[in-house]
Amino acid sequence: MGPRLLFGTVSDLRRRCDIASVRLTRSEPGYDPGALIPCDDWEPLTTTEADSLRPDDTTPGQTLIELVHRPLPDLDPDNLTGRLEAAATLDPLNGGWPTTLLGCTASPGNWTTTTEDSAIGHRIGLHVDNFDRLPYPKRPYSRRRLCLNLGPGTRYLLIGDRDVQHICRTLYRDLDHHYPHTADVRRYVAAGHRLRCLRLRLDPGDGYIAPTELLVHDGSTLNSAEPSVAAFWLGRQPEAHEASLP
Repeated sequence: MGPRLLFGTVSDLRRRCDIASVRLTRSEPGYDPGALIPCDDWEPLTTTEADSLRPDDTTPGQTLIELVHRPLPDLDPDNLTGRLEAAATLDPLNGGWPTTLLGCTASPGNWTTTTEDSAIGHRIGLHVDNFDRLPYPKRPYSRRRLCLNLGPGTRYLLIGDRDVQHICRTLYRDLDHHYPHTADVRRYVAAGHRLRCLRLRLDPGDGYIAPTELLVHDGSTLNSAEPSVAAFWLGRQPEAHEASLP
């Protein structure tokens, strides 16, 4: 299955989302060798592609992507440190989400992808998170993550059009004890399987709630002259029978 996104009209989604193919890096400065990144062939979603992202009545709530917006406090556009400090005291959804901050990152403008592995100082490209480290059968019950763009620049959410369960089913036969990993996504593309990347625009104050341990994802500041600060919070752990917890 691919991502499912809560949105209003298809026209609204098409105005803020486009799609591209992906590629594996080879000895590129600043990137982990073999990192997966979008190509430069971005194009608007077709009406059919946009409509296919809409959930139906059988879609579990904890697997949805939701776009959110929160008014930001007055912040000096040139003070990134002030944004990092503001995130520590921010209630991201006014009581509708856990307020323990997972972390923040300040990203320069015009980066194709933003997530860095601090241990090696390189960007890792499109990846899956592993905070809860759930195996393949339980992967959809991982906590979703809330991200807010604190500005000053525009930011993007990148999402692969196949989730990590689909990717693992394609690659492996014994899945009961398999723990999905970013290496699986890279292996999937290296084997010639098709993966495309959605790009959702997030202006300052915009954010998303997404199952980042199920969906291949990253951030991006491509085509933005300004840097941006992103702040992240983890949701509550859902029970297996619950379909709509954060």
